[in-house]
Amino acid sequence: MRLAQVKDQTPHRWVRRLLAVALTVIALPTIWAGPASAATSEPCVADATQGCLEGFLRSPEGQPLVGVVLKVTDPSGKTTSVTSGDNGSWSAPVPADGEYTVQLDVSTLPAGQKATPDKNPLKTQARVGSTTSLLFSLTAGGASATAAPTGTASPSTDSEGNATSSGGVSWNRVVQQATSGLIFGLLLALASIGLSLIYGTTGLSNFAHGEQVTLGGILAYVFCQLVGLPLVLSAIIAVILAAASGWAQDAWIWHPLRKRRIGPTQQMIVTIGLSMALQYGFQFFFGGDKLRIVTTTPEVITVGPVTFTRTTLISVVIAIVALGAVSYFLLATRIGRATRAVSDSPALAAASGISVESIIRIVWTLGAGLAGLGGVLMGLYLNATNWNMGGAMLLLMFSAVTLGGLGAAFGALAGSLVIGLVVEMSSLVIPNDMRYAGALLILILVLLFRPQGILGRAERIG
Repeated sequence: MRLAQVKDQTPHRWVRRLLAVALTVIALPTIWAGPASAATSEPCVADATQGCLEGFLRSPEGQPLVGVVLKVTDPSGKTTSVTSGDNGSWSAPVPADGEYTVQLDVSTLPAGQKATPDKNPLKTQARVGSTTSLLFSLTAGGASATAAPTGTASPSTDSEGNATSSGGVSWNRVVQQATSGLIFGLLLALASIGLSLIYGTTGLSNFAHGEQVTLGGILAYVFCQLVGLPLVLSAIIAVILAAASGWAQDAWIWHPLRKRRIGPTQQMIVTIGLSMALQYGFQFFFGGDKLRIVTTTPEVITVGPVTFTRTTLISVVIAIVALGAVSYFLLATRIGRATRAVSDSPALAAASGISVESIIRIVWTLGAGLAGLGGVLMGLYLNATNWNMGGAMLLLMFSAVTLGGLGAAFGALAGSLVIGLVVEMSSLVIPNDMRYAGALLILILVLLFRPQGILGRAERIG
């Protein structure tokens, strides 16, 4: 059979429409955005001589709180005061490592705004050369809200990195969370597509794929903060090395196992062991603290009820370009069509003259590179990366791949957008630390009622 005769598996028309709507919604802030408001004081910048404490103060309705005074006490007991700027941002220098206490002066809050007693003051460990973000929980009319971290729409965390609950459903919050969900879904899709391609061509559920995401974020941190290279160059090197690690894994682990006819179940167990080894390796070498790829205070853009950073906007554009390139690769190139042929039927593809092992090697390299890129962008979006970031995202990736259809790359994209929306929108009605439960519920329901997923094909077993 000639390669041109391979059955085309382009996504359904309604999926294209869904993606078009999603990209349009994400692009609106770019069209409408104007210059970000500047703070009333020069923001702190972490360097070799000092660190920074920073945060954003916003009302439960999402409006920035200007002119609010915060008192910062260093380990020696010295207290200094800082004031929030025009966009609600504040920052304070960290002259020495140690425990810092930040107290919100409630007398400077606007009328009707109160601070949650158990969240004021906040204590945190801060270090020279790094930036630590703090979040104050505010209440108005009985509904609690948490200030958005570093001006992004990422999941809220307190000073110790624990998720906090956001309450009070309003139209502004709905729009903010929906935008956050689309952004998060796009970044999640970068990792999910690689996971889906690997499953489609090899039948292997790779539980170590989350560590490829972590690897990308940590490599970007190493080259940007430890080596001192520019962010763009650090990100490019991180993606290249992540892709090279995928090539090495297939060459040294998975190809020999396939050659010995080791089944997918046994290989899956190997991926679990590899995942654990990589996770604790990352923790051993880099510790359990959060690693900031960029330590400078990001520029905040506010468009109506939606707030995000310029870094997030650039990350979204990069993700869209990368996903478009992958789509073109799969649909319009000879290797991409061969990849879809191997995913459809490896035996039939081999009989058609396609080198199945070569295609699998390319898929491992491409999948690891996409996961590495996802790790870099996710680290910038969440304002930090750490040793188990990818492991925490693994459930979301599997949920997205299962929802979209196992082995269907475009299904993984559609599933990731749905999972991103569910994760972010669920915080409107349930605590933030339970938002991943919605993804697990979707995974269970899909397996019960439509195990082939959105774009998957039903197969007869037995």
